[in-house]
Amino acid sequence: MTAAQLKARIERGEKLLILDVRQESERKRSHIQGSRFIPLDRLPERCHELDKSSEIVVYCHLGGRSARAAAFLIQNGYKAVNLEGGITAWVDCGHHAPPGE
Repeated sequence: MTAAQLKARIERGEKLLILDVRQESERKRSHIQGSRFIPLDRLPERCHELDKSSEIVVYCHLGGRSARAAAFLIQNGYKAVNLEGGITAWVDCGHHAPPGE
């Protein structure tokens, strides 16, 4: 999924679970508003926290880690897609990424 597609779906009010799989230090710098945070290395032990009925959009910095996370989730029965280009693409498209919480 591209950043533009994600923005359009959010604006339409579609229910999506947006999952940040970066490290905590990265999330503290910026994140997509409303996203959940589970670092990639913790995903196998914490994926049960995610709703299998939700479509999950996974992101990281550039898209590599989130592609691995999306593949893992799909293999485990989740509906997941990767945000192409990660948060970098989100910001490059003019989307605001607030500082971490």
